[in-house]
Amino acid sequence: MISTHHRTWSSGAAAVSAPPKPGVPRPPGGVPRTGTAPGEHRGAGSTQRFGETERKDAWWLLPALQALGLLALIGYANWAALLGAEHYHYVEEGREYLSPFFSPYIRPSWLPAWFSPALVILWVPLGFRTTCYYYRKAYYRSFFADPIACAVGEVRSKGYCGEVKFPFVLQNLHRYFLYAALIPLFFLWSDVVHAFLFRGTLGIAGGSLAILLSTVSLTLYTFSCHSLRHLVGGKLDCFSCVRGGGARHRAWSWLTVLNEHHMGWAWISLFAVCFADFYVRMCSMGVIHDPMFATFSHLFSVPEKGFGP
Repeated sequence: MISTHHRTWSSGAAAVSAPPKPGVPRPPGGVPRTGTAPGEHRGAGSTQRFGETERKDAWWLLPALQALGLLALIGYANWAALLGAEHYHYVEEGREYLSPFFSPYIRPSWLPAWFSPALVILWVPLGFRTTCYYYRKAYYRSFFADPIACAVGEVRSKGYCGEVKFPFVLQNLHRYFLYAALIPLFFLWSDVVHAFLFRGTLGIAGGSLAILLSTVSLTLYTFSCHSLRHLVGGKLDCFSCVRGGGARHRAWSWLTVLNEHHMGWAWISLFAVCFADFYVRMCSMGVIHDPMFATFSHLFSVPEKGFGP
């Protein structure tokens, strides 16, 4: 038997369901067993009228700001993806910038002219963000008021039983959207390389920094995902008891640091990707001139390569 004295234990192990209590009714069919019957232990807001609370702070401010932020940024993203296909790409004076909403650029010959190529790939980040644990908390509170805030009267009086009914049962696909969301990152980092090349020479311009910020923040948001942390090591009780436990523990520790700021990365990445698209769009429309900050022509040069039509 392996000694427990030198084991590395995980603080993120999943909780084990408790046995049913005598006299407590079993959850109805389709409801996962959590060890507690739905509605048995509930917060203060469950017994109050909607909006009623003893809190003295501005509890309504955060849900309101979240709602405004989501409406503004998601509204812009939808407009850019659906109606802004004419200015997704900027090529001029050696610069070549591709909007992250259109990366990778895929437009097969059979695609109708009215169909935006952004929709070919945007279902991946859309599904990933919609099922994200943080975004679920944000839009459940801001748009469904379920609950609107801690210790504040709720709209519904029924206890929370998990996402077990359509369409909310689709939230359980989050892990699979994570797998898919990792793929576009390779193309986005390729776009970063192109954004720093000007006629084959390394340089730094405004568009280079905008696309770099977008890709870095998207990468940090993706790698701070709760599901990724769980897959790497959160589901383990003992790292030193499994093959490669030391490497997994180090990776899990780094992902834990990122995960602690998952909410911040969610908002920063959403703003950054919208800003990068806006910047490319303004350059393409001739509204702004992309400034060149520095070039490094003596370091190396590489052949130019385009994105497509």
